[in-house]
Amino acid sequence: MEKSSKLGKNLLFNLILFGFMGQVAWAVENNYFNTFLYNKIGGSPADIANMVAWSSVAAVVTTLVMGTLSDKLNRRKIFISLGYVFWGVTVMAFAFISRENVASLLNISNETKVKLMTINLVIVMDCLMTFMGSTSNDAAFNAWVTDVTNEHNRAKTESILSLLSIFGLVVVTVVFGALATNFGYPACFLGLGLVVTICGLIGCFSIKDSRSGAVQTNSYWSGLVYGFRPSVVKGNRYLYLALLSICFFSIATQVFLPYIFIYLQHHLGFDFNNLNITPTAAVVAVLILVAVVAAVIIIGGLIDKKGKSLFVFPSVLLFVAGLIGCSFANRLSTFGLCAIPAFAGYGLLMIILNAAVRDFTPEDKAGQLQGVRMIFFVLIPMVVGPRIGSAITNRFAQGTYLNEYEESVNIPVPQIYLAAAAVAVLIVIPAVFLFREWKLKERAAKEELPAGETTESADA
Repeated sequence: MEKSSKLGKNLLFNLILFGFMGQVAWAVENNYFNTFLYNKIGGSPADIANMVAWSSVAAVVTTLVMGTLSDKLNRRKIFISLGYVFWGVTVMAFAFISRENVASLLNISNETKVKLMTINLVIVMDCLMTFMGSTSNDAAFNAWVTDVTNEHNRAKTESILSLLSIFGLVVVTVVFGALATNFGYPACFLGLGLVVTICGLIGCFSIKDSRSGAVQTNSYWSGLVYGFRPSVVKGNRYLYLALLSICFFSIATQVFLPYIFIYLQHHLGFDFNNLNITPTAAVVAVLILVAVVAAVIIIGGLIDKKGKSLFVFPSVLLFVAGLIGCSFANRLSTFGLCAIPAFAGYGLLMIILNAAVRDFTPEDKAGQLQGVRMIFFVLIPMVVGPRIGSAITNRFAQGTYLNEYEESVNIPVPQIYLAAAAVAVLIVIPAVFLFREWKLKERAAKEELPAGETTESADA
């Protein structure tokens, strides 16, 4: 299909709608499902690590299978719209999960068995929810974004998506946290699920399918293993180097992110129950938000214009420096200041690395390769990262607190941010090779190479 370098109104509307709601749903799943399991069900850091690991496996398998199916059927819209509808339904199901309901349903009175069964039910339901979310968001929506963008607007597109990720996290932190405190988790799960479902219904009318709908003649099973063939890896080495960068970046993030709300609440004393937001603070927050939006969109445009090579290493430096600062922050205010460069680096790396993956993805294989992307972006990081965080917490734990079931659990420790910084440094290794390729492409663009001449042939 013909691609424009401009982001049209309809594209922007669907990008924002589905991107934002997807990020909100994933932020709740990645953070408040953890606190729900931790505080309301009585799970441990190890249970959180297990839930994250199993959901990541579900995400990868789903994205691989459903992404390949969307390529085979040559459709995106139906997977996005109906996927969001049922994604919302599975979120709503969490409103009915409690120890009391499990005990009543299974007619079990032994508290230990009830706790174990409830923890397992949360993990199973998280995997089911992940199946719906990965079908609609990870497989179909991400492939759709790759379909409708090109290398001249992908950094700007990723800047918008990264902003939506940040906004989603802020909304979930402040709004979902406050609502959960005042109305309880069940009401919040019902409300969020309903909104996600409505989003899917809107998509039935707003999304223009990026594919023709003509069923592909190639074998589905061949497409399923396409991204794992050695010849494909060799022929698309820069794609896999970009995915390796994403992998290191995501592992670093997953070392601390599943535990960040617990850390803020029980180590730094952030009181989610008494958020005292004055009018002055609200105005300042809005002004800062506007400035951040403008800055990120401008930077996205600059990355498209100036090239990714200029920004990649400073972004890694910001991310690592911010994480190191967070590890030494003993006060909430200091932690907030250190978090600024960490999240700045985080946002920039999200823009650069995700845009790079889209740039190096063969256009006719976008759906099939979403599953491979998820292995590097989700599976490996979510299996490895939280376990690093859990192991470090258990090794250096200096305090515990009692959850609602009067059970003692370890409080996450500052060393998780140092561990995350150490992993983030590894991004530099594949980034060095990507830097070289980006410089070649940028030089080729400036010299306006004849049509058909590649950067590799120019380098030769």
